[in-house]
Amino acid sequence: MSQDGAPDLTGKLTFDGDKGAGRSKWVAIIMALAMVGWMGSGYFAPTEPEDEAAAEEEQTLVTVAVVPSAAQDVQLVLSAEGQSIPDRSTDIRAKASGQILEVYVDRGDLVTSGQEIGRIDAETIQAQLLQAQTQLEQASRDYQNAIALQNRGIATEDRVTAARATEAAAEAAVTAAQEQLDNTIITAPFPGRLNDMTLDVGEFVSNGDVVAEVLDNDPLSVVVQVPQQALSRLSKGDTANVSFITGEERTGTIDFIGSNADSQTRTFRVEVTVDNPNSEMPAGLSARIEIPTGQARGHFISPAILSLGTMGDLGVKTVTEGNVVAFSPVSIVRAQPDGIWVTGLEDEVDIITVGQGFVNAGDVVNPRAPVADQTADASQ
Repeated sequence: MSQDGAPDLTGKLTFDGDKGAGRSKWVAIIMALAMVGWMGSGYFAPTEPEDEAAAEEEQTLVTVAVVPSAAQDVQLVLSAEGQSIPDRSTDIRAKASGQILEVYVDRGDLVTSGQEIGRIDAETIQAQLLQAQTQLEQASRDYQNAIALQNRGIATEDRVTAARATEAAAEAAVTAAQEQLDNTIITAPFPGRLNDMTLDVGEFVSNGDVVAEVLDNDPLSVVVQVPQQALSRLSKGDTANVSFITGEERTGTIDFIGSNADSQTRTFRVEVTVDNPNSEMPAGLSARIEIPTGQARGHFISPAILSLGTMGDLGVKTVTEGNVVAFSPVSIVRAQPDGIWVTGLEDEVDIITVGQGFVNAGDVVNPRAPVADQTADASQ
């Protein structure tokens, strides 16, 4: 506007005199500064705290129970199943024919070598022996007379020879008759137990009939079949622990190692001799032998901890540095009722006892100490 109050028609707007316009400038400047400060701080959206992010990442890992294990010296033992057999056995046969006159023992009795078991009626044989002895006496007198006559020049050499032949025949007849008489006495051939006997007084038996069976169970032999890969670890005379199915436990020694493998199983026959005084234990019992064969460094674990590898090999899963799962093939070197001993692991390892079926080698896991129940299960 002109000084005299006329309006300004130039078209320019001015706010120099407007107080509201000054305030707007300051607001704009403050907002610009705030925008610059926000962009410079890098804070564009709310983020979670680092510890919360780590917790979420940990929750995504599989949690497994881990138990530290240290290797120990373990006694290597070869175990095998078998059965006991008598040291020797034989059938007792009648050596003469006739009626059973006497029986002195019962089935199951212990007998000694040469002990009489029974007698066969020997009346006829005794008569035959008496006749043979009489004929021998006569033949001996004839022979002596022939020699006397020869010395006097009356008898010839042929007569003496014939008399000597007759005497020899009589001697043979006496020997045969005596042997037949001895055969009427049935005896045990060696010490043992009568496992079977069919002798009864009044029964008739023929020469060659089986009348009893005697077993010698002292010592007792335990026969097992040993795998060919274990044969080199055994030697004759090695000590073996023998556990019979009856609960009896004895110590024995290896008495025989076969030199030819079974064509079907490719195993070798091994016999362990066990003392059995008075034949207390019978033959035919199932038995388990354990033969110490050396020492190794191993870990004692539960069989439930074992896993199968990708190639089907038996092994154990462990946690290594960085919580990474590793699979180690192992060999079972000894089994006990409460667990097994395995080799193939390092001296000190962290073994996964729970959750091994949900992880594979190379996985990163969240290892934790097992709870009480899991610890008990892992040790069984």
